[in-house]
Amino acid sequence: MTSVRVLLAEDHRLVRAGIHALLDRMAGVEGVGEVSDGMEALKVVEAIQPDLVLMDVAMPGLNGLEAASRISKQWPAVRIIMLSMHANEEYLRQALKAGAMGYLLKGADLVELEQAIRTVSGGASYLTPSVARHLIDPDREGDVRELAPVERLSPRQREILQLIAEGHSTKEMAYRLKLSAKTVETHRAQLMARLDIHDIAGLVRFAIKAGLTHPSS
Repeated sequence: MTSVRVLLAEDHRLVRAGIHALLDRMAGVEGVGEVSDGMEALKVVEAIQPDLVLMDVAMPGLNGLEAASRISKQWPAVRIIMLSMHANEEYLRQALKAGAMGYLLKGADLVELEQAIRTVSGGASYLTPSVARHLIDPDREGDVRELAPVERLSPRQREILQLIAEGHSTKEMAYRLKLSAKTVETHRAQLMARLDIHDIAGLVRFAIKAGLTHPSS
């Protein structure tokens, strides 16, 4: 039986070590790499084409949601399970919109992690029970859900928002994204207008709340 080849994308070294130890205990599952940010994840996925990526939601440089969206579009055969500390509807819906087939809380035990990997690698979706209820709540049946503010931003605007929250200057963002400084400033002005937030501190708070970056980034 062919092993499920798993790439782990997580920026906290201790968390990576813990998950790696759990993967080593699973029969038929092979950890084929570890990365600490979304851009590295894209490069490794392109290079080795894993069967599945365990992807942290909040990582520096390029967060897991944006990385998942790019992976699902460019390499649709690669399945994605998002790892998150947050059991709320907004994170769940963003993960599913990005193309993830699984959503798992970081506090999950070995049994649930293995169940999620087996389920998603088999072509079905796995949502940890505490977040799955958001999709089946009978009191919400028939509701028309408004887009969350972060969902109103383009992928490029979300990318720039994350970099702003991480403290990068316009020049640094332009270099990283291969854009002109003027284009970066235009995107920043547009996302401020769309969010109705007009100061850096406000953008940082919003990015943290939306899960685009860690408070310590």
